[in-house]
Amino acid sequence: MSDPASSPAGAHPPPHTLTPFLQALKAGDLETLSKLRHALRTPLNQIIGYSEMLMESAEENNARSILPGLKGIHSSGGQLLAVINDALAPWKIETGRIDFPGMRQAMRAPLASILTQAGHCLEKSRVSGHNDLVKDLEKILMAAHNLEKLFQSEAYSGELIVGRPTPAADEGATDPGPLAPAGAPAVTPEDFGLSAQPMPNAKILAVDDDPMNRDMISRRLEKLGYEVTDAGTGREALQKLKDGNYDLVLLDILMPDLDGFQALEFMKADPRLRHVPVIMLTALDDVASTVRCIEAGAEDYVPKPFNPTVLRARITASLEKKRLRDQEQAFLAQLQVERSKSERLLLNVLPRAIAERLKAGQRTIVDSFIDSTVMFADIVGFTRIAAKQSPHRTVQLLNELFSGFDRIAEQRELEKVKTIGDAYMLAAGVPVIRTDHAEACAEAAFEFLEAVRVFNRRHSLDWGIRVGMNSGPVVAGIIGTKKFSYDLWGDTVNIASRMESHGQPGKIQVSEATKKLIEGKYEFTPVGVIEIRNSSPMPTYLLARKEGKK
Repeated sequence: MSDPASSPAGAHPPPHTLTPFLQALKAGDLETLSKLRHALRTPLNQIIGYSEMLMESAEENNARSILPGLKGIHSSGGQLLAVINDALAPWKIETGRIDFPGMRQAMRAPLASILTQAGHCLEKSRVSGHNDLVKDLEKILMAAHNLEKLFQSEAYSGELIVGRPTPAADEGATDPGPLAPAGAPAVTPEDFGLSAQPMPNAKILAVDDDPMNRDMISRRLEKLGYEVTDAGTGREALQKLKDGNYDLVLLDILMPDLDGFQALEFMKADPRLRHVPVIMLTALDDVASTVRCIEAGAEDYVPKPFNPTVLRARITASLEKKRLRDQEQAFLAQLQVERSKSERLLLNVLPRAIAERLKAGQRTIVDSFIDSTVMFADIVGFTRIAAKQSPHRTVQLLNELFSGFDRIAEQRELEKVKTIGDAYMLAAGVPVIRTDHAEACAEAAFEFLEAVRVFNRRHSLDWGIRVGMNSGPVVAGIIGTKKFSYDLWGDTVNIASRMESHGQPGKIQVSEATKKLIEGKYEFTPVGVIEIRNSSPMPTYLLARKEGKK
């Protein structure tokens, strides 16, 4: 987004005539009249603001000879502010009861005082060599001349008390009086909170179409320790917000091309910018503008000319809210990371379906499954193997082999139930029902045998495993509340274990129940009948792939 104006300073020059406002008064154009306060208070904001900064600089630079003059400028600026607030009170604008000649008469003396005292202070500063004060004094003179030019309009003469008086006004409505006190007292360095520590590394974007306003705001905030960037238009501000990260935006309302309200709406519509706090700055000073700012999402609203202590306090409060909000977001992000870690750990212990039920608050989880297949794989002669090498090496090799089994189980979408020493137990059809449970386990068993062969070649070992399978109903659930695990119970489990323990190294032994489920897909070699505790003798079979099938 580019700024269409070649220069922000030239994009919106301050008005030097009251003619448009007089015409607006005659036409009953309240919207234009509401901007009159802004037009008059902009140079006043500069007069008061620069005089405050100069008083501080004069103390620091041993230029106390101009302090009385600076205080006089500040006091006269306060008088002008009181006159404008009274003459252009919102109720007078709404009823059209604005007395321009009376306002001009009341402003003449304090304005003349400002011009005179600023000229004297400027001359003294040049003579004493305080060149750092000269530029700001010249800005005060420029602002005073701009204010003076506003009242040199030829359309200014005559009594202008016109408009649409309300019944209350005709009946002698009471003037509510000035909306602001007659100027703020002179400030000291302590008023700027120079001893207070600002939010570390806080970056503030100051947006105002008037160069002198931007200069004043930037210098005030930089002295408080903030890093300040300025923008002269709403478009320029949005581009800078897009390109950088800011902790706070000070946003003027009345600007050319894209005003403060529109810029605020764009910010709140952007997910990346909507949480950046915005303090609106304006000389409009009316309730409607305040309400509109807050409703649009502004954090706060400060009328011009602003009291530096109030502005500092509101900036500090807004930055503190942002700091807490950022802290909360960081905490939530870290919480999500830890939650993800916990969930991954939980899924390493429990099936996903069971973990979801636990997270939902279910305390007792016990399920019956009519059709399932259970498989055991056990390392042959593991005690002898373990005795030949260090415990560390044994566990390292066992972990490598079983991790390979884990990958096979995951790829086949089988449920690893547990490891018992050197035995590995898995199931199919539990806890997620599937009709091909027996075939899925059979394919995994063949892959287990191949994984052992690859493992042996890699490490020059001769490890072997026995595999046993059985199919039938099981009961599955969680045992205990601490160090719990998901386990299976029932005769189907016991028989599968016997299939493995009575099996042969490098072979897959299955029960009659499993054979019936996958018959025709594999080759079966009868082994004989085995005795099983608490059960009748049972025929068993060695499982093999059909010839030519891999």
